[in-house]
Amino acid sequence: MATFPVEHGEELRIWVKERVSDFDWRAIEKPDARRAAVSIALVPDEDGRACFILTRRGLGLRNHRGQFALPGGKLEPGEEAGHAALRELAEEVGLVLGEASILGRLDDFATRSGFVISPFLVWCDEWRDLVPDPHEVSRLYRVPLGDLEHPDAPIITKIPQSDKPVLSMPVLGMQVHAPTAAFIYQLLEVALRGRATRVAHFEQPVFAWR
Repeated sequence: MATFPVEHGEELRIWVKERVSDFDWRAIEKPDARRAAVSIALVPDEDGRACFILTRRGLGLRNHRGQFALPGGKLEPGEEAGHAALRELAEEVGLVLGEASILGRLDDFATRSGFVISPFLVWCDEWRDLVPDPHEVSRLYRVPLGDLEHPDAPIITKIPQSDKPVLSMPVLGMQVHAPTAAFIYQLLEVALRGRATRVAHFEQPVFAWR
């Protein structure tokens, strides 16, 4: 049984807001890195359960096609990370939210492909139809937060190509890898359990390095 609210509503919003407000998120300063931002969008499903939005990237994309991802993308010149996270959420899945929807921020994650990604927790009060961009999103999921209390979460493995552990998360009967898994794991640990768990030291699987 989950130790946090699993129904979407004010109790959950306050629960998450309090925990991320107390969290001392860490930035990664890499001047040569490209900057990106993602939204961990908390939304209801048709049954009123609290969920987050997960996508599978479009099969026609140049990079990381078909991989699991949170709505997000590169910062435009002069753009703030929080604004980029909300802009990409609107562009990719049709969910338009204002800056007041941002509940907080989690740790940056540096990818093997040369990005530093900043994750933002955002709140949507009510059910809204989502309209994924078919060029960017091949599949869209509303993942119930209660499903994150999985006995196998997180999945930690080792690979010969790196001395860092690879992080994955079981989601909807599938396996999601870092960096997306890192943000999902911090969602569970920080925003839902109230634990100051770090994820920047985790590795990605080799197929995601390019």
